[in-house]
Amino acid sequence: PERVGTGQVDMSIRYTLSFATEPPLGTPRSVVAKLPSDDETSRATGVALRNYEREVRFYQDLVDSVDICTPHCFHAEWDERSGDFTLVLEDLAPAEQGDQMRGCTVAEATLALEELAALHAPRWDDPSLAEIEWLGRRDEGTSAQLQGLYQMLWPGFLATYQPYLSAEQVELGEHFGTVIGSWITAFSGPMTVTHGDYRLDNMMFATPAGGHPLAVVDWQSPGHGYAVSDLSYFLGAGLLPDERRACERLLVAGYHASLRRRGVTDLSADDLWHGYRLATFGGVIMAVVASMIVGHTERGEAMFAAMATRHLTHALDLDALALVP
Repeated sequence: PERVGTGQVDMSIRYTLSFATEPPLGTPRSVVAKLPSDDETSRATGVALRNYEREVRFYQDLVDSVDICTPHCFHAEWDERSGDFTLVLEDLAPAEQGDQMRGCTVAEATLALEELAALHAPRWDDPSLAEIEWLGRRDEGTSAQLQGLYQMLWPGFLATYQPYLSAEQVELGEHFGTVIGSWITAFSGPMTVTHGDYRLDNMMFATPAGGHPLAVVDWQSPGHGYAVSDLSYFLGAGLLPDERRACERLLVAGYHASLRRRGVTDLSADDLWHGYRLATFGGVIMAVVASMIVGHTERGEAMFAAMATRHLTHALDLDALALVP
C-alpha cells in the first residue's frame, strides 16, 4: 500500500493488486481506497460535516447524471452509525495532481472550466435537486449559523495567518464576517449541482505517460447551489493573481460559451459576471473555516495561506463587497 494525495479530511491509499491467474481483460492492476482520516480532528470534521456520507452518496446516486470526468467507483459504502466510509476508486495514475500553491496555466484553467460546464449543465435548474436532502446548501436557513461560525473562528485564523495578509486583506476579511447573511441572500437565479471545493488539489491532469486529460476527485462537498460559486472559487486561487487579472474575463466568457453549447441559455453574460464577482467571498469562507477545523500540517498551512491571500485579493480586485446589500 502507498499513501497518495494531500487530503485534509480523509486519506487515500493506492493498492497494487495481484492475481493467482491472469485476470479478465480490463481488470485494473491497482486501485485507490479512500478512508477516514487518521487524524482525529480531521476525521471528526468529516463525520460532523457529512463529508464522508456526501462523497459516497455522490458516487451512488448522482455521478451518472452529470458529464464531468471522475474516477470510476468500484465500491462505495458509508456506515450511518459510525459515520465512517470506504470508497474503492479507479487509480488515475499516471495522471498527476494539480498543485494549489503553484497554481496552473491558462491552458489547464481552460480545461478545468470545460469540465466544470460538464458538471453544471446537465442538472441546470433541475427542481428535483431540491429533494436530495444530503446535498449541501447555503440559504437563509443556514446564513446565521455560517456567519456565527466564521466570526467564532476568525480570531484563531488570524493568529496563524495574519503574517501572510496585508492590512487591507485583514480589514476586508473581518468586515465580511459581519455581512455573510446579506451576502448569501444576494445570490439569485437558476441553481445546479456544485462541487463545493473545485480547486487544483482535487484535479488529476494527464501526463506524457497517459491518464484522462482531466479528472476531478474529492466529492465530499457536493451541493445544490449557484454555478458561479465553483467558477469564482477555482479562478480566484487556481491562477496567480497577475495572470488571473490578465485573462479572467476571457476564461469566464469561455465557461459561458461551454454552458451554451450544452444547452444552458437562460444565463446572460452580465448576470454571470455579476455572480462571479459576488462569489469571490466563497473562497474566503473556505480558507477561514476549513483551516481551523482540520488537523494542522505544514503543507496545509501553506495551502490555506495561498488560498486566503488569493481569494481576498480577488474580492478586492473585483470590489465584491460593493455587491453585498
